[in-house]
Amino acid sequence: MKTDLPPGFLERLQAMVPARSVLISEEDRIRYGRDETEDLCHPPQVVVIPGNTHQVSAVVKLCAAYGVPITPIGARTGLSGGALSIQGGVGLSMERMNAIVDIDERNLQVTVEPGVITQVLQEAVSAKGLYYPPDPGSRGSCSIGGNLAENAGGPHAVKYGVTRDFVLNLEVVLAGGEVIWTGANTLKNATGYDLTRLIVGSEGTLGIITKAVLRLVPLPKETRLMLVPFRDPQKACEAVSAVFRAGITPSALEFMERDAIDWTLRFVEGVNIPIAEDTAAHLLVEVDGNHGDELMRDCEAILGVMEQYDCGEVLFAETSAEKDKLWMMRRLVGEAVKHNSVYKEEDTVVPRYRLPDLLAKVKEVGNRYGFKSVCYGHAGDGNLHVNIIKGELPDTVWKQDLPKAIREIFEFTVSVGGTLSGEHGIGLVQRPYMDIAFDPVQLGLMRGIKEAFDPKGIMNPGKVLP
Repeated sequence: MKTDLPPGFLERLQAMVPARSVLISEEDRIRYGRDETEDLCHPPQVVVIPGNTHQVSAVVKLCAAYGVPITPIGARTGLSGGALSIQGGVGLSMERMNAIVDIDERNLQVTVEPGVITQVLQEAVSAKGLYYPPDPGSRGSCSIGGNLAENAGGPHAVKYGVTRDFVLNLEVVLAGGEVIWTGANTLKNATGYDLTRLIVGSEGTLGIITKAVLRLVPLPKETRLMLVPFRDPQKACEAVSAVFRAGITPSALEFMERDAIDWTLRFVEGVNIPIAEDTAAHLLVEVDGNHGDELMRDCEAILGVMEQYDCGEVLFAETSAEKDKLWMMRRLVGEAVKHNSVYKEEDTVVPRYRLPDLLAKVKEVGNRYGFKSVCYGHAGDGNLHVNIIKGELPDTVWKQDLPKAIREIFEFTVSVGGTLSGEHGIGLVQRPYMDIAFDPVQLGLMRGIKEAFDPKGIMNPGKVLP
């Protein structure tokens, strides 16, 4: 529930940071009150754009003194409402803290501020022959701070891991304004509790990340990419697990239903891909490494697996331009769906062998409740993005019945060993379903951690915990 800022708060805030760092116009507040989560808008009462850790600390200390909520805001590309200021207060945008502080080529590490755009970081380290693998679909616009807050993944998580797997150390401003480092710049650390991994994925509810030391790997010299069509989406999903059981680990293995590709091709100019009439789904498969002959052997082995599941004629991307077009098509699916209709996106994840069962359950629930869904995602790690399309559904059904349908999907997901979110986080919109994944004891432990870090409850309140 939003309340007015306390008397004197705004004046003190404006005195401690540069004037250009404080935005109070309705237009600015509304702009920073939105991300990519449906059509939600929750403006803060004031937007602050700090330029360094000292300013972040000062703002947090002031918020703590006055009991004012503070919501960290990244690039506003999130899909769970994690950056929305649902209780008003201060929206703390990290966009000006966007420096790549140091690329340590000897130790394969990079130190960055949270406002660095993910693709900018990847290109900077790539120029030095290094690779930062986590790459969400919005990598061209999302920020490292948001990736850390949500523990983002992306297509290459299947081989390399998610954001958490590349974090060595974090500079964090705590709820009282104290500044700490959570770990050490070492590959191994068995010293005390792992605060680093606790902060990653905490969605700004425990502290505000102001710097991160990230692990890098050598840049693979070559990739091979192919688009494999299937007549049956279930068969496509079954083929995913079979590839890994055959002893092959692709660098990416993505699933797209027919509608996902059709809508994207209409949405994106300059990408023309022939699709047979009987094609119902595609797998986009990439392998990477340093030796082309080994990659071709992997591709041949993958195709041998795919043929057992009734695949169609495979499209090989022969050039860098062709690879870029296929990846652009995959990365823009979410935008294409949003352009087509009002929708809700659920970020389900299951053990990859259960992916066909999850897809079947989504379609069965949709048939009963009368909604259409478009599914795509990171099939290689069992992460299925379920886009529920509003279309012609009445508002009453959309608001009253859809939460019941989503609960059924989540209950099934958890029953087969999965969970509610693979990479988008819980934020605001998934909070009502946390009881499906966690029992009261587990939720109690999480609340205890929140209380220890944030006793006044000012850090991104109303998120994650029901």
